[in-house]
Amino acid sequence: MAAYMSGFSVKFMLLVLMSMLIIEVSMAGGPGSLTKRECPSACDYRCSKTHHRKPCLLYCNKCCVKCLCVPSGTYGNKEECPCYNNWKTQEGKPKCP
Repeated sequence: MAAYMSGFSVKFMLLVLMSMLIIEVSMAGGPGSLTKRECPSACDYRCSKTHHRKPCLLYCNKCCVKCLCVPSGTYGNKEECPCYNNWKTQEGKPKCP
């Protein structure tokens, strides 16, 4: 009986981990992977570790509404969203955090 329970536990944990991975991949990156309603929460996470939270949220939300995607994580990974990555300021610097 104990072997059955440990096998079940392992399968359950794998199922949970796979579900979390699918959710993570579907909620970040890729053009058009978000709706405009999802932008505030995606940007809230994206900007969660910066000391410049207000400007980060302002530009992240602008970029998200235009591109309908926000890269995964709190920094980097911009290659996941080419629109977000390629939008530049007049000075040629990245517009999106």
